[in-house]
Amino acid sequence: MISTIMQSFRVAEIRKKLLFTAAILALYRLGSFIPVPSVNVDAVEQIQNNYSTGVLNLLDTFTGGGLSRISLFALGIMPYITASIILQLLVVVSPSLEKLQKEGEVGQARITQYTRYLTVGLAAAQAVGYTFLFRSQGSAGGTPVFESFNAGTVVLVVLCLTAGSILVMWMGELITQRGIGNGISLMIFASIVAGLPGGVTTWWTNPDPVFKIILPFLALGVVAAVVFIQEGQRRIPIQYAKRVIGRRMSSGGQTYLPLRVNMAGVIPVIFAASIMAFPPTIGQLVPGWEGLATFFNPGGWAYVAGETVMIILFTYFYTAVTFNPVDQADNLRKYGGFIPGVRPGRPTAEFLDRILARLTFPGALYLAAVAALPTIIIATTNAPSSFYFGGTSLLIVVGVALDTMKQLEAQLMMRNYEGFLK
Repeated sequence: MISTIMQSFRVAEIRKKLLFTAAILALYRLGSFIPVPSVNVDAVEQIQNNYSTGVLNLLDTFTGGGLSRISLFALGIMPYITASIILQLLVVVSPSLEKLQKEGEVGQARITQYTRYLTVGLAAAQAVGYTFLFRSQGSAGGTPVFESFNAGTVVLVVLCLTAGSILVMWMGELITQRGIGNGISLMIFASIVAGLPGGVTTWWTNPDPVFKIILPFLALGVVAAVVFIQEGQRRIPIQYAKRVIGRRMSSGGQTYLPLRVNMAGVIPVIFAASIMAFPPTIGQLVPGWEGLATFFNPGGWAYVAGETVMIILFTYFYTAVTFNPVDQADNLRKYGGFIPGVRPGRPTAEFLDRILARLTFPGALYLAAVAALPTIIIATTNAPSSFYFGGTSLLIVVGVALDTMKQLEAQLMMRNYEGFLK
């Protein structure tokens, strides 16, 4: 593996992509340490321990600590993820958006533009809410967070937070276009990994021996489960008939259609975490609704149950969006391919849909179990309330790492280099 990494740096194109990705991620991490104007840094440090519990700590994990520091990138990439969820749901129910999606690159570019516009609105709304939340927490702590809280200060802070979220969205798209891997997933990966040293320190200094012993085995089990399931696939045999193309006759051959057990990857987990963070965030922001934040507190049974249901639903939804059995059957028939023992056309689509439904169910249960079980175990031990480097974080980190390695391996295989995975 080390030799493969060294060989990847010898290829100029791959080296540029890797260095570009690393540079963008470094800028992203730098932005999470730059506070917005008019913020009292000393007051922020004083109140960090006061809200390092519950959903704000979970959201802080996804921003790499930027939220707790009220930095320029305090909102992180979550507004863009929420906007993507909303647009994908609207594509299913809106005929005009569904028509746009079927228009190819032009339609997809329009949908992406709508997602960006919605991201701006969501980021502005979240920025307003967090501004008043930080102000109330600073007042409760005795030291004001903002040097002077007036209309000008609110507008300035909201503009900075919104601009930071838009900048993060742009940086993620740059990584996707010019770097290695999915830029949005890599930025969440970098945010979670940035909190790993603090999580290790919390684990090592914890007085509970059960927690100290069980956590390493739990982490290894999650990593092993993620790798095992992510690489699992059902191979559907495909037979191609002989065809006459011009003056040449193409010989038929046999190949297979790989259907992964978990075709959705870690996207359902990210979506579910984003949706489940909404109710407790509203409870934290709206006075008198503190009970909602307590009820959906991460680590509680309500949050775990809701996250499990959301992961299962989003797994089915995202799989249906990314893989259409009808289109796949039409493409097979168009190029002279068929599944042995299954008639082309509608029977092939029904066969693929039935196989996909059977594969998606265990994949969805696996995602839900990996995300929920470590959280339950950590909650039943004497783990500190600020420790949330659990199943969801590990699942995202390992899943994104596997996907990035596969993309890097594809780049290497194009140049006849040995890849990571065998």
